[in-house]
Amino acid sequence: MQSPKHGIYRSYIKRLLDIILSLIAIICLSFVFLIVALLVRIKLGSPVLFKQERPGINEKIFLMYKFRTMTDARGTDGELLPDDVRLTRFGKFLRSTSLDELPELFNILKGNMSLVGPRPLLVQYLPLYNSHQKRRHEVRPGLSGLAQINGRNSISWEDKFNLDVKYVDSVSFKQDIRIIFLTIRQVFVREGINSETAVTMEAFEGSNIEGK
Repeated sequence: MQSPKHGIYRSYIKRLLDIILSLIAIICLSFVFLIVALLVRIKLGSPVLFKQERPGINEKIFLMYKFRTMTDARGTDGELLPDDVRLTRFGKFLRSTSLDELPELFNILKGNMSLVGPRPLLVQYLPLYNSHQKRRHEVRPGLSGLAQINGRNSISWEDKFNLDVKYVDSVSFKQDIRIIFLTIRQVFVREGINSETAVTMEAFEGSNIEGK
């Protein structure tokens, strides 16, 4: 059970900080936004932004924004080629530096996301969660979270979900600040970008484990 101080932070202060910090970041990084958008347009074509529905707090669906990192290359059958084929060297650079995620700052400003929280995953995963894993939706999804500073895409889904729920149960100003600083460090170190068997992370196919 959280202390009253942490409850106030979670209910009021956290959202206020999200608004202030995301607005400051958007203004300070406006030149970076323009440069990345121009390079994406030149190297990958249009549209510059990748938009996809993701589940947010209480599983409410919202439209998440990212910079595009893949081409639209298709095979002779008209189907999109595998991710590892469509992900160019430039796209890999955007992902490894997390520059592709800059547009999510607008999701934070709108209230769909928070600076810190469980990452918003695919809508099709919703029916696959057990009761423990579903608790990750008790808070706004984040730009970064406990799972991202503890292995990101290199850890198992079960470990990732356990870290997400651990965050839900321990939201605090001190922890959020720590996660933000460790995330910035990780961007420069570029750790945990890929899993051992996929470009980013293998698809979640459900878990037979009910609970932790």
